[in-house]
Amino acid sequence: MSTPPFEPRCIDFADRVRDSFARQGAMHTLGASLGLVAPGAVDIELPWAPALTQQHGFLHAGMVSTALDSACGYAGFTLMAADAAVLTIEFKINLLAPAKGERFRMEGRVLKPGRTITVCEGRAFAIDGNQEKLIATMGCTLMAVTGRDNIQG
Repeated sequence: MSTPPFEPRCIDFADRVRDSFARQGAMHTLGASLGLVAPGAVDIELPWAPALTQQHGFLHAGMVSTALDSACGYAGFTLMAADAAVLTIEFKINLLAPAKGERFRMEGRVLKPGRTITVCEGRAFAIDGNQEKLIATMGCTLMAVTGRDNIQG
């Protein structure tokens, strides 16, 4: 999925994303790692693990949603001001196929950045060897939060 060229509002956007990602316990629990970090685009990768599955051995939809939400959130965060933090205010996920694979890639892409509200799109892929399969899509709305001591980038 491509993204239009965006200009980040913060020169050290990539370091901010990496620092924030490193503090996120949920991504650590999933065994997730950052892939691509670019203005308006972030990829998160995670391996299949038995502890993340549902009763049929597929990656649980909750895990797919969690990682895809973070990919979209960090994609939006790449374009936010230096004093802003990001929070998801809405998302919708479409589960297209069972999440069966050796590993997974979640792509978050900004569709429309804004000063306060940013709209993103996400896609989740299951990867087996060299084959990728689209397993989910997400529409995500984010909010830039400033001036709150308990919510920081």
